[in-house]
Amino acid sequence: MAHDTDVLIAGGGLNGCSLALALAQAGLSVTLVDPLPAETRGDAAFDGRSYALSVASTRALKAIGLWPQLADEAQPILGIRVSDGRAGQGPSPLSLTFDHAEIEDGPMGHMVEDRHLRPALLDAMAREGRLTQITGVATTSQQVDASGVTVTLSDGRRLTAAVLVGCDGARGPTAGRAGISRTGWEYRQTALVAAVGHERRHGGIAHQFFMPEGPLAILPLSGNRSSIVWTERRDRADRINALSDEDYLAVLRPRFGSFLGDLSLAGDRYTYPLGLGLANAFVADRVALAGDAAHRVHPIAGQGLNAGLKDVATLAEVLVEAMRRGEDIGRIDVLERYQGWRRFDVTTLAVATDGFNRLFSNDNAVLRLGRDLGLGLVNRLPGLRRGFIREAAGLTGDLPRLLRGQPV
Repeated sequence: MAHDTDVLIAGGGLNGCSLALALAQAGLSVTLVDPLPAETRGDAAFDGRSYALSVASTRALKAIGLWPQLADEAQPILGIRVSDGRAGQGPSPLSLTFDHAEIEDGPMGHMVEDRHLRPALLDAMAREGRLTQITGVATTSQQVDASGVTVTLSDGRRLTAAVLVGCDGARGPTAGRAGISRTGWEYRQTALVAAVGHERRHGGIAHQFFMPEGPLAILPLSGNRSSIVWTERRDRADRINALSDEDYLAVLRPRFGSFLGDLSLAGDRYTYPLGLGLANAFVADRVALAGDAAHRVHPIAGQGLNAGLKDVATLAEVLVEAMRRGEDIGRIDVLERYQGWRRFDVTTLAVATDGFNRLFSNDNAVLRLGRDLGLGLVNRLPGLRRGFIREAAGLTGDLPRLLRGQPV
């Protein structure tokens, strides 16, 4: 059967856009449908997050041609320091330090701001002839039959495709319409996100400071700036976010410390509620899920977008290889190859981030002693430390081609 498009992607976030671009570059026709208007998607202030892209994720962005537009603004991550402590008291002397010199793959990753990554994706998509974007319109229904999937849009249009990919977030409707349920819970924590300027150079070092209320990540950006991902209990986060900029900084300073000198806000402030969610299946007949639609994890390890880009790379490879073999790319046996490749890794990540958050986001004296000793022990074992670095860099496991820097 002839379809309007080979692949229809619901959702125009970073994962949906990356998948659309990778598939179109490999020869598939792709239609991306996003309920957000085009001007909202292109607004530099739309999303204040910055992303700690692993080595593997950086390779994927190079493989789909985005890196030339991002390289000048990307900040290499040369080290990571992990410590435990309390606000105003500084970190515990027992800490864990990772150095990029311990692996042979250059920097451990790069920090890239959403305001640079999103426009780069949108520009590349606009130049791709096999890719159609429909914005300001939502999907309202989907029907699957033996020959394809028919998606109805909120403006009344009906589009047919061989496969529908849900990249519509943790609360997106694609999964539910496909009969896929979800397991998860809210953490009653909120991430306060902002860029801050500081007097001293950060040296490319990222810091993860665990406090009883939740972790504070200090992530290096270009220039004398850092991105903070500051986790607090939800009620307290609401009160902090309602403060003036100067009062906000007054609460932040004892948590941040003085090692980079005085602080100032270097952009807008944002908040993101935190939770864990895992789709009970990543595929159904002619439907696949990727990114937050498949899994939502705590940002404690900075792996959210990296996990999504692993989905993108894996699903792209599965679909493109099936197309080249002449298979029907929407058949469940094809899509199950993607699920089999990704599900164990995602489940392991979800369990690990949930466990770390529960272990470190408390003030139990016994747990505090145990985790401090554990950080100190790992720091004294070079082999184990290098293993953690390679895992964080996305260099372990059976990697699809994009994560090895090769086109699909």
